[in-house]
Amino acid sequence: MHTTVAALLVSHDGERWLPSVISGLQSQVSPVDRVVAIDTGSKDGSAALLEEAFDEVLRSPGSTSFPAAVALGLDRLATSGTDCEWVWILHDDANPEPDALAALLAAAEADPEADVLGPKLREWPSLKRLLELGVTISGTGRRETGLERGEYDQGQHDQVRTVLAVNTAGMLVRRRVLEKLGGFDQQLPIFGNDIDFGWRAATAGHRTLIVPQAVVFHAEAAHRGVRRTPLTGRHTHYQERRAALYTLLANSRTRALPFQLVRLGFGTILRMIGFLLVRSVGEALDELAALVSLYSSPREILAARRSRQGRQVVAPADVRPLLAPTWLPYRHGLDFVGDLLAAATNQAQDVAERRRAAKAEAQPAAAAARRPAHDDEDMLGEDTGVVARFLTSPVALSVALFVLLALVGARSAFGSLAGGGLSPVPQAAGDWWRLWTESWHPLGQGTAVPAPAYVLPFAALATLFGGSPSAVVTAIFVLVVPLGLWGAWRFLRVVGRLASPVGAPRWLLLWGAATYALVPVVSGAWGDGRFGTVVVAALLPWLAHAALGFADPEADRRWRAAWRCALLLALGSAFAPGLWFFALLLGLVVTAAAAVVVRGAVRDRSAWGPPATALGAVPVLLLPWWLPALQHGAGEAMLLEAGRLPVAMVDALDLVTGRVGDLGAPAWLGIVLAVLAVLALIPRSTRVPVIVCWIVAAVAAVTAAVVGTITLDLATTSTHAALGSLVVVLQGTFVVAASLGAQAVVENSTDSAPLWRRGIGAVLVVVAGVVPLVGLGWFVVGGHDRLDETAGEGIPAYMVQSSMTGDAHGILVVRGDVDHGLTYTVRRGDGVTLGEDEIIDLSAEDPGFTRAVRALASRPTPEVVDLLASRGIEYVVLPSPADGNVASALDATGGLVQASAEDRSTRAWKVARQPDPTAVDGPRSWLRIGLLVLQAVAIVVVAVLCVPTSERRRRR
Repeated sequence: MHTTVAALLVSHDGERWLPSVISGLQSQVSPVDRVVAIDTGSKDGSAALLEEAFDEVLRSPGSTSFPAAVALGLDRLATSGTDCEWVWILHDDANPEPDALAALLAAAEADPEADVLGPKLREWPSLKRLLELGVTISGTGRRETGLERGEYDQGQHDQVRTVLAVNTAGMLVRRRVLEKLGGFDQQLPIFGNDIDFGWRAATAGHRTLIVPQAVVFHAEAAHRGVRRTPLTGRHTHYQERRAALYTLLANSRTRALPFQLVRLGFGTILRMIGFLLVRSVGEALDELAALVSLYSSPREILAARRSRQGRQVVAPADVRPLLAPTWLPYRHGLDFVGDLLAAATNQAQDVAERRRAAKAEAQPAAAAARRPAHDDEDMLGEDTGVVARFLTSPVALSVALFVLLALVGARSAFGSLAGGGLSPVPQAAGDWWRLWTESWHPLGQGTAVPAPAYVLPFAALATLFGGSPSAVVTAIFVLVVPLGLWGAWRFLRVVGRLASPVGAPRWLLLWGAATYALVPVVSGAWGDGRFGTVVVAALLPWLAHAALGFADPEADRRWRAAWRCALLLALGSAFAPGLWFFALLLGLVVTAAAAVVVRGAVRDRSAWGPPATALGAVPVLLLPWWLPALQHGAGEAMLLEAGRLPVAMVDALDLVTGRVGDLGAPAWLGIVLAVLAVLALIPRSTRVPVIVCWIVAAVAAVTAAVVGTITLDLATTSTHAALGSLVVVLQGTFVVAASLGAQAVVENSTDSAPLWRRGIGAVLVVVAGVVPLVGLGWFVVGGHDRLDETAGEGIPAYMVQSSMTGDAHGILVVRGDVDHGLTYTVRRGDGVTLGEDEIIDLSAEDPGFTRAVRALASRPTPEVVDLLASRGIEYVVLPSPADGNVASALDATGGLVQASAEDRSTRAWKVARQPDPTAVDGPRSWLRIGLLVLQAVAIVVVAVLCVPTSERRRRR
């Protein structure tokens, strides 16, 4: 008896594959009785090819889904009265072998209970790699084929067996079964309809077989992104992931559905993290979009489940063996972690191999002979231990000794720090998180001035350090010198190789790195608690190292350098906003110079785009800080640095000598460094990079000259604009210039040089060596800091405890006397802590409250006391020495009750009326919430873009 087969060929822009597919269909050993071709709005010559080959070609719009196209073909068969038993479904990129249909029919005849059959799919055009031999789905929505990636077909899987589903490319299905099950689900327009159909068929009591003897070559054009349709658009991964989630939720057992919902939610988060780790931001966002799309449409899932339950005749337990094992997703997770570790290891090995190869090619034998200590580890042999290499390397021992002495010099930073520009830290990391996220701060009389930008990294670090804010500040002040040494070493090593193929000697790298690492210490910023300048000093060499990537010949590396610079520059600008203005001016100068020297670079977007992106990303990353600051009249914050006001005064001489405040080392150290930077202009071989250093120094000096003329008159004090970060930049350029000049002298020195020249060189070496030695010795001796501030505020302890019970229990502290002037502050909570200084200093004065305090000190009345209570004031304190006239007036004022004080010369009163509990409450700003969300997304995106490009994206 002849078995009748009708083929349904669905096409969309498949002109490149259709000739082979048509030829394969027409050359079948077991001929097809009827062919119905459905073209879904092709814009190429697909429809013409189909009409030339077949009699029945249906045209439909480009928005027609695959299930709808198959339904159109079935309707045509029904209206024409064709009585066929089987329907063979083909894609326009699926080319069957001549005996494919015959093998499928033979398997169907051998097993009459089989209702759905599928061929072996092999990759087209390679023709040898296996794609699928049946398919199932895991509990996390992963499409499982049971094949290794890139596995070749050697007959190892050629057994006919029952599977959950087969691909629609070459699927042979009984027509009555296809119609009984309602065809393919319209909610799966292009992906995942094969697994869903196979799952529905299994629960309805139908068997699905894979027939490896039937072979179809599949290009997977839609999956691989070779072809885009109106249904997939640019987000193929979104469509695939949404289809997988829909299939799981629509077909899972009812009692397992709640668990499946939670599992897919957490699984999506983990998958997003995985995609972000391999720098596939688009796929990560597609994962989230797919989950949100389905979870926001529960009716769609419920309707699909009701339709499936009406056709279910098999218990879910009978279908379970056809699904992927429950442990399979966890094995995939372990494999992914292993792949990441292997990729990171291989990348590090590749970088090391490239550096060693470049060094071996660039360093001539003569240079190696002149500098035998440069590669002393190679002379020891490969079998020498790490300890032996360390103990026999003078440079390594010097570095270890330098770090050890730097830690000794920082001994005063261990423990609780406060003093100078550094306020006491809050009690827990949550205080910093609250300060950063809230839009209204209960400080003083309440203010909407935003928290400084550095509060976010402080909060994150404190969380990592077990919730200890003091550990963060201690780590910064203890590790700033070692971090600066490390970063400067890396930067100077790269700069030395750029200036000369042989690079700089290691002893010269040590001198330059040590000299720079001591800049925050000898400048006085460290001792004065100017942690903004200290952090910038630690970050600057890392930022400069990242900026060198702008000169990389590969465009991908230049863009990656842009994101790294953006992240580091934003972090530095969070502590010293002036750093961004300097970088902006420097970028304009470099761009103008590049336009003159290399005119074609201006037209190349990959040349000017990365630095422009790095500068433009910083305001986005700091958006929740600067935008509300401008909104609430605190724009002066962008000219200040982190810490208490007023900022340290810096004049022109301080810029040159590298001094911030009055706690720095002897000024002649900075003068020596500046002279060495000037002398570095003499050697010709490194004159160009030294001139570049001086250009950077000139930009820093101009920026300082302009900013230094600005005086900021704030509500609480007057201060000059902060210049600490520019001092660090200027000293850094001096160090780099001097190192380059010394490198040129070393490379050009010979034994035949005149005696006077060698004598001058020896003198310069001694003078240069004095700079880090004296600076380190000065630091180790100690006693040059204000980081042990222990003086109290003169407020009784019980009042402090009361103020910490709520923001409305404020303490009005009035200092001074009538003759010389009175000042007042309001203490709330645990007092002014790190991060709150800038908020209070930048907040506008409350004229009404100031008038009330003035009246309290001159002519106090019960009405004034009531006003204090309404403003959340519980106690009034006149710290020692208290003005007798003011104290007498307050003693006689109704509504004030004398309170005890530990110091007899300190006077205190309690407001009799209960303070208003909502006195310092303020409105919530939805704008800030949106800005915080935007910042979080921007930080994640920029951080992901910093990592190397994944191989998948590079292939695309």
